[in-house]
Amino acid sequence: MMPITRLDLTGFSEREPGVWTDEQGLVLSLHHFDLVPDLPAPLDQPERLRRGLTELTAEAGAGLIEVVVGEIDSVPAVQQFAKVRLPDRPGQVFLGSWTVPRDRSSAVLKIQAAESGMTGLREAVVLDRIGPADYFKPHPYAPDLEVPMPYHVADHEEWDEQFPTHPLSLVRTTLRRIAPTVVLDDGFKTLPPFGTPRPEPEAPARRGWFRRGR
Repeated sequence: MMPITRLDLTGFSEREPGVWTDEQGLVLSLHHFDLVPDLPAPLDQPERLRRGLTELTAEAGAGLIEVVVGEIDSVPAVQQFAKVRLPDRPGQVFLGSWTVPRDRSSAVLKIQAAESGMTGLREAVVLDRIGPADYFKPHPYAPDLEVPMPYHVADHEEWDEQFPTHPLSLVRTTLRRIAPTVVLDDGFKTLPPFGTPRPEPEAPARRGWFRRGR
């Protein structure tokens, strides 16, 4: 059962079950994973979480822009913004999501949009204004990590107002408008939190000293 029971879909039309689109090219989708969430750290360890998510995103060939720990319908959750190169033409896809993890399942609200037409204008304008020395930065969550997509200040929220129709601006604005309207199923909300410690299983009677790593 989908844990997200209600949200404001004003401006969106259903394309298929669980997927909606709008006239600006945004794609909104809802997901339920009946598995232990694959987050690299609990939400109460934000530095480990951000570092781990940066590494996982880099391993996938994408770039992590921002991670924020917060709440969805009063349940702890993590927000991410990321970018990935289009596979068949120049440009990027920008993605924003909220993941609501519980002990053995999670709900995800995701919005994405791809560049079209002339690409790279936002980056070129910002680079020209501030210069290369202040444009490219080490990744703030993992300064020592070599990332496949460069981290730069043109992705920062401060530029969204000057580029309101850019896919990243649209994704960020829309996700932040919709997230407060999300209502979660009461049964999902009362599940044990993500990262709940589990008791160690009792050792077999004749086990020996060697124990395989978990």
